[in-house]
Amino acid sequence: MRIAIAGLHIESSAYATHRASYRDFSDVAGAAVRERYDFLAPGTPLGDAAEWIGVFYARSIPGGRVEKPVYDDFKQRILTGLRDAGPLDGLYLDLHGAMSVDGLDDAEGDLVAAIREITDAIISAPMDLHGNVSARFAHAVELPTCYRLAPHEDAWETRERAARNLVSWLAAGARPHRAWVPVPILLPGEKTSTRVEPARSLYGSLAAVEQLDGVTDASIWIGYAWADEPRCHATVLVTGDSPDLVAAEAQKIAEHLWRVRDEFAFVGPPGTLAEGVSRALDAKVKPYLISDSGDNPGAGGSGDVTWTLSQLLAMPELTGPDAPITFVASVFDAPAIDRLFGTRLADVRLADGTRVAGELHSLHEGDPDAGRIAVIRVGGLHAILTEFRKAFHAVDDFTALGLDPRTADIVVTKIGYLEPTLHDIARGWTLALTPGAVDQDLARLGHHRIRRPMFPFDEFATDPDLTPRLLH
Repeated sequence: MRIAIAGLHIESSAYATHRASYRDFSDVAGAAVRERYDFLAPGTPLGDAAEWIGVFYARSIPGGRVEKPVYDDFKQRILTGLRDAGPLDGLYLDLHGAMSVDGLDDAEGDLVAAIREITDAIISAPMDLHGNVSARFAHAVELPTCYRLAPHEDAWETRERAARNLVSWLAAGARPHRAWVPVPILLPGEKTSTRVEPARSLYGSLAAVEQLDGVTDASIWIGYAWADEPRCHATVLVTGDSPDLVAAEAQKIAEHLWRVRDEFAFVGPPGTLAEGVSRALDAKVKPYLISDSGDNPGAGGSGDVTWTLSQLLAMPELTGPDAPITFVASVFDAPAIDRLFGTRLADVRLADGTRVAGELHSLHEGDPDAGRIAVIRVGGLHAILTEFRKAFHAVDDFTALGLDPRTADIVVTKIGYLEPTLHDIARGWTLALTPGAVDQDLARLGHHRIRRPMFPFDEFATDPDLTPRLLH
């Protein structure tokens, strides 16, 4: 069996000022693509099951829409590589599922439609559960599957499952039936974490469905809420060799999802930024974590919104000489970094006029994401400024700067639900509902291109039609 490997992975907020360019992506081609996947290494069962042909893979942390020339270039690299690869039995297409491109709707749908003009190979696509699955995409991809955990601790398990499913179907010499159900629900990820109900039980039920004779895979894409395209909605998709069974199971899952729609709530205690700070100051055990959720670069935020930092700098209880140790991550501003590295003076104005003035705590160079980094101390507050976008989502992101969040009193970072290492150290937490391109209050963003009616934007007089559409 000859299987090509390609991918294009980014999550893009339509509301971010940032545009994803070449600087945001890391990419590999040829044999280096296969080397990303330990489970495809020679000598492993999957690695020896086929000839795996690396084509091209590019990945960015989440951000704004991709610049159209960048997308067109990456797309052509994939298409050219597939043409050059010769006859193919399968394509392993590693995607996120929520890529937005300037001037283009349904970017992943556009990509797979172009691929289909080149090859009729069976496509298996591991995806993020925050992706969007359009009709065009569902028709073109035989074996899509998505993560079942949020945070995505099963990302590599999902990728391995996608490869295993592809090899199994190629060995069988057949193509699966697919039951696709669009569900009119659009919710932010911080309301759909699998750490809590109802998402925990919803996603937890999929393994049992997958074990049924006649079913290959069952997936729920909760969707990506911060884009504004007709494909932005939840999706259920079940694959297998029994059309009646995959349809019946897809409908059950979709009806379950619809039935519990009112039960989704924030995974952490929500509140305003001021409420989060007040709770942190009153906390008896440290560290206290505060999510600056509206500008979370892990969900598509720009990473340059200064609203939270400016609010914190105006709080004397955080900036006085005896204030608690507070880390604030981060704001990217390349001109400000130029000035700080050039003058070594800890007094700088950011692009929007916010002034950060205090003591220069430290300067750092060479971060693969952030580039140069400056830490300015103002009383107890340590403001982290970066040259380029970076998500401070792990303990190691801070300790690399000589800042140990385990010994801090308060840690404020641009994040939604806490990623594992921060979750493990948190002794208190507020999910601050701050403004930004990934605002948790979707009504403030002004969606106008999604399909209506849509929960929670609209009331439903009757339940929606959740009859699966069978594809083969």
